[in-house]
Amino acid sequence: MEIERAQELGLCFGVRQAIKLLRKAASKYGRIETLGPVAHNRQLVQGLTAVGVEMVDSLDLVQGTALAIPAHGVSPEVLSEIEARHIRIIDTTCPIVRKAQNAAEGLAKAGFTVVIFGEAEHSEVKGLLGWARGQGIAVCDVKEINTSRHLSRLGIMSQTTQNHSAFVEFTKQVMATFSSKIKEMRIINTLCKATKRRQEAAVRLAKRSELMLVLGGYNSANTRRLFEVCSSIVETQLIETADEVKASWLTGKERVGVTAGASTPDEAIEELLVRLKSYSR
Repeated sequence: MEIERAQELGLCFGVRQAIKLLRKAASKYGRIETLGPVAHNRQLVQGLTAVGVEMVDSLDLVQGTALAIPAHGVSPEVLSEIEARHIRIIDTTCPIVRKAQNAAEGLAKAGFTVVIFGEAEHSEVKGLLGWARGQGIAVCDVKEINTSRHLSRLGIMSQTTQNHSAFVEFTKQVMATFSSKIKEMRIINTLCKATKRRQEAAVRLAKRSELMLVLGGYNSANTRRLFEVCSSIVETQLIETADEVKASWLTGKERVGVTAGASTPDEAIEELLVRLKSYSR
């Protein structure tokens, strides 16, 4: 059995930068907290806990004097509340997400209704809606857009980890559906290029594989996108750890491809490769 890893996979620049900032802060302050997981990967969160970075689910549970903003960012309202409590902020917001926040705020200030192509309950999208200052909606389907809203001036952007082709199709459908209402439409490409490259690399590998394994958090949006693009091509399994691999998946397979989400630690990928090699002997 031949095992091949995608040319681009695993930790992206934004998450690596967040990890570096958190480790440095924990070393300086002894212990810090993060408002929710710094990124959506259980192994990553566990690894940071071991060096003094602890996750809290809400501001009311913060006990220390230093709090980290996760890589997917937060709303301006949350930032204001943290400052009001006189808690030191360690901002690990991904630079790509920061640009998306600025885009949402800019569109709102210019008087556009902000339409975010993304999952309304995702942490990043909740933050983006906050930066849209009450003038934003988040949908994954054009049918979810309420026609009673002010649609004459639309600003369209995306959750950073969405699929490029899906975003393009979404914008086409918006125009086709609401062309009679729209007087002005502004489209801002807020998609993460690293996410796009990982998806493209995964597709290339899936086309020459008999099985794809996608490693990452079950609640990770970019990992789910990898699973979606691969499963449309070949048999694909989504796993969080190497321990979840089943020997039955590999039976009769000569070429197995491996990719991993942008918050998947390097060591988790190596563990998976070692596990697969043990089956190929």
